[in-house]
Amino acid sequence: MSDVLPSRTSRIAAAAVLTAVEGAVLVGLGAYMLVLLLAGDAGSGRSALFGSLTVLALAAFPLAAARGLWTLRSWSRGPGVITQLMAAPVVWTMIEVGGALLPVGLALGAVALAALVLLLSPSTTRTLGIGPKEA
Repeated sequence: MSDVLPSRTSRIAAAAVLTAVEGAVLVGLGAYMLVLLLAGDAGSGRSALFGSLTVLALAAFPLAAARGLWTLRSWSRGPGVITQLMAAPVVWTMIEVGGALLPVGLALGAVALAALVLLLSPSTTRTLGIGPKEA
């Protein structure tokens, strides 16, 4: 068994950054929803509060995955992949709604697809120590 730690590849670094950006956007959205609530522009107070807190809680998932990827934790690939798959219905809805959401949906789709490709890359799998061990 080797004591040499794997080094972070550019693919893992890029996947970590993209996943962190998704988490940061969720934090921004949750904070924005809270500001609307405090300003009195958010409709029903209880549901607006619950919605903003839910979005902030959901932001923890991609942020934890991004940190795990950055520090080369093998467990982080699963949450990273799930984050990208969860983006698919959001992207679809944004594209169907169209208007101002169309470019946002396309951008989110591009980020999620790129991150998914990076996370499923054989070099990422090897670096994170996932899969069959070499003899």
